[in-house]
Amino acid sequence: MFSVLLAALLAGSPTATVPFPQPTSSVAAADWLTPFEKGNGNTTATYQECIDYYQRLDTRYAEVTMRRAGTTDSGRPLHEVVISADGQNDPVGTRAAKRQVVLIQNGIHPGEPEGIDASMMLARDLVREPALRPLLDHLTVVIIPIYNVDGALNRNSTSRANQNGPESFGFRGNARNLDLNRDYVKQDSRNAQSFADLFQKWQPEVFVDTHTSNGADYQYTMTLIATQKDKLHPALSAYLTGRLLPSLYQGMEQRQWPLTPYVDFEGRTPDARGLQGFLETPRYSSGYAALFNTIGFITETHMLKAYRPRVKATYDFLYLLLQQLHLSAEELGKARAEANRQTAAQQTFPLVWQLDTTRAETLQFRGYEGRTKASEVSGLPRLYYDQKAPYTKPVKYFNTFRPAVQVQAPQAYVLPQAWGEVAERLRRGGVQLRRLSRDTTLTAEVYYLGDFATVPRPYEGHYLHSRLQVRQEQQKQRFYRGDYVVSLDQPHRRFAIETLEPQATDSFFAWGFFDSVLQQKEHFSDYVFEDVAADLLRRDPKLRQQLEERKKADPAFAKSASAQLEFVYRHSPYCEPSHLRYPVVRWQGGALNTTGD
Repeated sequence: MFSVLLAALLAGSPTATVPFPQPTSSVAAADWLTPFEKGNGNTTATYQECIDYYQRLDTRYAEVTMRRAGTTDSGRPLHEVVISADGQNDPVGTRAAKRQVVLIQNGIHPGEPEGIDASMMLARDLVREPALRPLLDHLTVVIIPIYNVDGALNRNSTSRANQNGPESFGFRGNARNLDLNRDYVKQDSRNAQSFADLFQKWQPEVFVDTHTSNGADYQYTMTLIATQKDKLHPALSAYLTGRLLPSLYQGMEQRQWPLTPYVDFEGRTPDARGLQGFLETPRYSSGYAALFNTIGFITETHMLKAYRPRVKATYDFLYLLLQQLHLSAEELGKARAEANRQTAAQQTFPLVWQLDTTRAETLQFRGYEGRTKASEVSGLPRLYYDQKAPYTKPVKYFNTFRPAVQVQAPQAYVLPQAWGEVAERLRRGGVQLRRLSRDTTLTAEVYYLGDFATVPRPYEGHYLHSRLQVRQEQQKQRFYRGDYVVSLDQPHRRFAIETLEPQATDSFFAWGFFDSVLQQKEHFSDYVFEDVAADLLRRDPKLRQQLEERKKADPAFAKSASAQLEFVYRHSPYCEPSHLRYPVVRWQGGALNTTGD
């Protein structure tokens, strides 16, 4: 249904514009204009101007509450702004009032500030404009004014070399030079730690993260990433694709902001091979949100459009989203409840996803012809997009993903207390931990880590692992009083599984939290172990047979004395069992003696 409507919308021309909401009182309007509105259309609020504006709203309107929600790596606080019809600013009271929560995050990349300015105007209009106030009947809006406070303070006019305004803006990296939109699982930054606490406190139904795109040139002022439909629970996916997305695309078309899915493609230009759906794994904001059955949106206004229309398009999208959620609040609530209920009983969980290149929809894409001309720098051919040659043409859209690796959920995981930093991140993900009340030996499912790939240079402060192969076996292992038991009989089991199963794309293993088990701590001296190995082979005919079979199958091995000695060592009791053994075990054996965390 959605693909048919989307194709029709993208094929058509924009209809009449719905006026951009403006304050009604001329006296009040001047008093409540934002820094963006007071400027020339090419300026964005500074960090302090933004915070001061929300503080004024908090002081003036009972419906608005601004407060600290944690800290950031800059030392400045992370703020939350809560907007509700009656001033109810507590999550428990909000749920009791049967209101759903929309969390809007701005400034994760402060060089992409449209959402900062648009949300300031939206917050004001929600409490000042009679036409907008009904949107709060069924919704509570929570706004993070600027998430990357650190980058917002690092203001400049040059770090976004490909972007058309504003005149000055913040920097992408935070105070530790981290890209916070890769930090949701690993949580190296205090920003991400504070966000996790805030997210779990509110557990929003819908999450929005506002951005500016890079990449190709095309006619759209905004493109959109929605939670990848195959990764989202089917009940929520049906609501998203059947109800919410068609309404948003139609509404934006009516406001002369035609949308297209985020322009991610292989090849020279978008029309060469078509667009690909963006697979937002849990390192990204919307991928993280999906682990908790929260629908996510990432708005991507186009870098080459002027700043004023980018802000207005962002405002209109946020307004339309609230309008559609207001109209379908009951439907969303039922879908979310069903998703939570089924997730609690789910047994098979995908860990890795792969694009299905055999399935594609067709979109009517509004682009510009890609041409080449001689470079004034090198004299060689270079690509440019000819804005005098716009087109609307059908392109393929590949947006079906299939599970490439899946796992059956255990009853529980047992995590040794030595890995406290992992336990901290599980807690921030809302996972309930218990602790063994006494020392015990468990026969549990153990992973041994096989081949994997590692990036050659650090990625966001880590040497990221991928394509892990594992070997699983039942093994007795000693655990101690205080070690953590992660039962999966709890609401946030999907987060626990996708972080503790080492093969998952953004598992704690993938981010290097368990790298010390990859290093062997003991070995042998050749001249000493030669005699030990010979004795082992005399006493173990089966090991001798394995060695001989390996020599017959591998001529290079047969010619290497050191390789054969290493083979015997690896198959002997002298080889340390903890080397390459993943320290988190899967438990299937019933209740354990535990105490509260």
